[in-house]
Amino acid sequence: MSGITFGNVTVAYGRTVVLDSLDLTVEPGEVMALLGPSGSGKTTALRAVAGFVQPASGRVLIGDRDVTALPPHRRGVGMVVQQYALFPHMRVDANVAFGLKARKAPRAGIAARVAEALEMTGMTAYAKRYPRELSGGQQQRVAIARALAVRPGVLLLDEPLSALDAQLRSGMLAELARLHRELPDVSMLYVTHDQVEALTLADRIAVMDSARLQDCGTPHDLYRRPRTEFTASFVGDANLLPVTVRDGGADFAGTRLDVAAGAAVPGASATLCVRPHLVGIGAGPNTLRGTIAELQWRGATHRLYVDVAGHRVKADVRELREPLPLGAEVALHFAAEDAVLLPAGVARG
Repeated sequence: MSGITFGNVTVAYGRTVVLDSLDLTVEPGEVMALLGPSGSGKTTALRAVAGFVQPASGRVLIGDRDVTALPPHRRGVGMVVQQYALFPHMRVDANVAFGLKARKAPRAGIAARVAEALEMTGMTAYAKRYPRELSGGQQQRVAIARALAVRPGVLLLDEPLSALDAQLRSGMLAELARLHRELPDVSMLYVTHDQVEALTLADRIAVMDSARLQDCGTPHDLYRRPRTEFTASFVGDANLLPVTVRDGGADFAGTRLDVAAGAAVPGASATLCVRPHLVGIGAGPNTLRGTIAELQWRGATHRLYVDVAGHRVKADVRELREPLPLGAEVALHFAAEDAVLLPAGVARG
């Protein structure tokens, strides 16, 4: 079983640091999502594992092997990239066999390995087709089959679903989750900027920004109890409101709120985080009053944007039978246990 260890890994191009002192461990058999905006360093981290970039300092280990100086073909990893990178002149089975031949696998075993990988990805019936005869989702399955055919201890996935439409993306997420269950010994490093992909697939999420690791934890922990404003805003959607800590709660724009202050010092500035789907319409605990600035119909729900004391508060509620007019006064509320106080930053309301 192979895990991945980043030991204080820094990657720089000239004087520009694109990955800054990354310390992170992916456990054997774990799916770790690297989540962050463009330029956050997540793809650079994956390429450092693949061997496509050389760290300026630090070490990369796969299992207990230091692979920092090894060429890509000696690292024992499989890789799936955004644009599939299939050879258009080769049929599906030849594409899947390519990595095995490049590694000089015994010729007698290649056909069996290709068949196994195609069966695992549901592409057996398409073995003799060319990539141009496949849909985008089918091409992505072939790319995954090619990566799995070499039986890697580590599978690297770089934005593998970003070129697919929403329906295909959902189906491929389910397939990747199934593969994870069927390949419990394979560690997966999954690069994405899509929070839904990370929340759906990952055992843990590493949140990246500005070339640095900002946070790391289970999807549930990062979503329900984020530790920073950046995590709160990037892992899911969030209301982030400036408050002043008081004994037993906090004040927001003159309104006393019942929230757990934790170790926060009374009188200190903080940011209150509450998810839009946990905000309800009407009076209740922690009532905020304002006027409707925008209303969006989203099928099963409506998204309300409510101006409260100069701050815009978002609420996702069940579809309203009679949508409220813009400018109407409305009360919102949320439960104390659904709010989190974060260290003060630049709150976005």
